[in-house]
Amino acid sequence: MTAHQIVTHDEWIASRRRFLAKEKEFTRVRDELSRERRELPWERVEKPYVFETDSGKQTLADLFGKHSQLIVYHFMYDPDWSIGCKSCSFWADNFNGIVPHLAQRDVSLVAVSRAPRAKLQAQARRFGWNFQWVSCLGSDFNFDYNVSFSPEALARGEVLYNYVPQKTRSTELPGISAFVKQDGRIFHTYSTYGRGLDMLNAAYQYLDIAPKGRDEDGLPSPMAWVKHRMDYES
Repeated sequence: MTAHQIVTHDEWIASRRRFLAKEKEFTRVRDELSRERRELPWERVEKPYVFETDSGKQTLADLFGKHSQLIVYHFMYDPDWSIGCKSCSFWADNFNGIVPHLAQRDVSLVAVSRAPRAKLQAQARRFGWNFQWVSCLGSDFNFDYNVSFSPEALARGEVLYNYVPQKTRSTELPGISAFVKQDGRIFHTYSTYGRGLDMLNAAYQYLDIAPKGRDEDGLPSPMAWVKHRMDYES
């Protein structure tokens, strides 16, 4: 940690008040951005996606349950992998406790992966997760939302991710998508990828106010420190 200026309490309060003005401006800008996000146009979902769930085969409409809004976390888990992505698991560790709160605001939360349901169930048991996690194996769903990539796409050298062509060797990348159901029709309202997921990880938000922040500058990649949580002790 770098050396910091040490000041009196009155000087600290003065400095904190100056920074508070910037924080309040950021909050106002963020509220405006959120309003504009809600006003984005929608696109109708026409394809009949089917998922493997703990209740059997379900359509995208079924995943809404009794709610009119659906948030999908595109969880990186290739069918050939032995366990889901450690970074997506870091995000998913936030899910259990928020599901009831989202339900009170007419929102269902579902994680979707390409791995078979048995693998999802095994990891969920090991991690103590009880949020809904379904398999889209055999479906175009994660391909259509640009978070899964075929060998042919990877062989071309570029894939569409975060709305621009990017180079990757991974068959899976993370994302979050939002949908709404109206009069029996489903609409895709929003998707975000890459750093757009940052604000949806509570642990990162706490690290951002810690004295050392995320402390990732000296690492080979920003999330190189992240492990499946039970692996930290080992």
